[in-house]
Amino acid sequence: MRPASPSTGFPFTAVVGMDDLQLALILAAISPAIGGVLIRGEKGTAKSTAVRALTEILPPVDVVPGCRFSCDPEHPDPTCPDGPHPAEPETLTRPARLVELPVGATEDRVLGSLHLEKALAEGITAYEPGLLAAAHRGLLYVDEVNLLHDHLVDVLLDAAAMGRATVERDGVSVTHAARFVLVGTMNPEEGELRPQLLDRFGLTVDVVASRDPAVRVEVMRARLGYEADPDAFIARYDGPQRELAERIVKARDLLAEVILTDAALRQIAEICASFDVDGMRADLVTARTAVAHAAWSGRTVVEVEDVRAAAKLALPHRRRRNPFDAPGLDEEQLEQAIQDSTPPQDPDDDPDGPGGGADPTDADGSPADTDPAAQDRAEAEPDRAEPGTGPNERPGPTPAGQVVGSSEPFKARLLSVQAAGAGVAGRRSRAITEAGRVVGDRQRVGRESGRPHLLATIRSAAPHQHARGRTGAGLAVRASDVRLAVREGREGNLVLFCVDASGSMGTKKRMGEVKTAIVSLLLDAYQRRDTVGLVTFAGADATVALPPTGSVETAVRRLESLPTGGRTPLAEGLLQAAEVLRIAAIRDPRRRPLLVLVTDGRATHGENAFAKARRAAGWLAQHGIATVVVDCEPRRGVRLGLAAELAADLHAEYLDLGEVAAGNLIRTVTERKAA
Repeated sequence: MRPASPSTGFPFTAVVGMDDLQLALILAAISPAIGGVLIRGEKGTAKSTAVRALTEILPPVDVVPGCRFSCDPEHPDPTCPDGPHPAEPETLTRPARLVELPVGATEDRVLGSLHLEKALAEGITAYEPGLLAAAHRGLLYVDEVNLLHDHLVDVLLDAAAMGRATVERDGVSVTHAARFVLVGTMNPEEGELRPQLLDRFGLTVDVVASRDPAVRVEVMRARLGYEADPDAFIARYDGPQRELAERIVKARDLLAEVILTDAALRQIAEICASFDVDGMRADLVTARTAVAHAAWSGRTVVEVEDVRAAAKLALPHRRRRNPFDAPGLDEEQLEQAIQDSTPPQDPDDDPDGPGGGADPTDADGSPADTDPAAQDRAEAEPDRAEPGTGPNERPGPTPAGQVVGSSEPFKARLLSVQAAGAGVAGRRSRAITEAGRVVGDRQRVGRESGRPHLLATIRSAAPHQHARGRTGAGLAVRASDVRLAVREGREGNLVLFCVDASGSMGTKKRMGEVKTAIVSLLLDAYQRRDTVGLVTFAGADATVALPPTGSVETAVRRLESLPTGGRTPLAEGLLQAAEVLRIAAIRDPRRRPLLVLVTDGRATHGENAFAKARRAAGWLAQHGIATVVVDCEPRRGVRLGLAAELAADLHAEYLDLGEVAAGNLIRTVTERKAA
């Protein structure tokens, strides 16, 4: 194996202040079996620059000339679609490839597709390779992987784990090798990956721009120097680049000789168990990473240092218990786990003797409380009740500016856009999408990619066989005959919450119930891969608390910190929601909106406030905005029913706050009045 050729892009060794990121990428390059790297970071932190620079130090690959699947001449794939290859094929050496997967890629573009015309006309399986074939023995880079549809992420991770890609269409199956270093980057502000997809990435790194002025100056100096004279800048780093490439080659060659002792395996298992991770993938990835780190360090036996480095990269994203939890790792807990899992010293080797040096003090140096009676008293002492919520206190109205938290979320009822349309694939409303059941067919436009409809294509070609002079067994099929399948599945929507945060929302308890219901709906939106936004109204105007985003986690944080109190500018809230939806339709026209209005229907700001609100509702209804009104008016006492009137003006689905939970029966208007 030879080191990489001289660099032609921004040098990997010139990337400043990203030691963890560089280490993760190098370990994944040494051992692709680790399963790839997920890089999480805010915008402008050079995530893409570091990934693209990695290819400059990867060793070149030897391939069979003319093989579209980059078979190794020494070990060609016996199932290669371009095979069988000769016993001793010629050798072509080329640089390792960087293949970038765009967010809008289709499954056919990723996996490859079958040439339908040749299959029908000649009876042969003609396979057109996809991006996975191009990335074989190289690097597959997915920018904004959190915006990629879940089923495509599954395809990528399956191929990365199995080392093979399989395409099955209309009873024909093609498989080929697909071993690559998978690297994904994402900005958490745009939405998180689901925990089960996070778990499939081997390593994760959080990248944050340094707050140290000296480091920032060094970053600017490097970037400006590269832009001023790229050739001179690259030449300056040519030596370190070659040394790094040679070290990666040596580590790859040493990898098979590294010994993972039983003690190291036990330590890895105990560390993973102490962090309460699900399944066994964390243990396996940590073990593979520790072996790669030992090889990178030039050792043939895995040591504690290797396990520590591996755990820091392999465990942070596997600790999420709630979908809204951010990945992270408590390094103090890790050090404690390493210490607890390290075999104890022989007492004869302990200078302090058995139990030597044990000091009953807390971490801050204060004496530890070892009195059992004192501990019992502390455990038995009841928690202090929050003012306004004690057993002898009556709940009062929420003071202006008061922040009330939510309770444990529940499974929410499915809210959807009723009329079927065409939208982006998701899990909420019925729509024509790229995945789902076949409901028809359509003409292909040009060389458009997509899943063909076999029977419809045959029906389209059949009437022309005589005119085309068909004589053999196969069909005479032309590109114009190909029909594509039309599929109906589920789409993801823009769910815009318009929330009344005024004093009319009543008691702390009521506002807590409202926030719990909204958090539950946000959790549902997270699971259905929706985009969400938040508009609030209180006092004299409405505020866009969160523009449309894929980050449901951010929406939850904004909601939890939402203060309440003041008058109710209901009309202003509806008009602000309409403006947000107008702008969103320009930016993402394929994503249909669903407005969720959370209010008791009262409007107390300005003259004729409720009449103004009804006119705004009528405008939304005229423009076909699908809406759900969640009525927050207290269930007991005199109910004005204003939210129901507003729902009628909006042509909206109407729910009482208690009906948001899945499984709760929706009462009729008569039943509500009787209650």
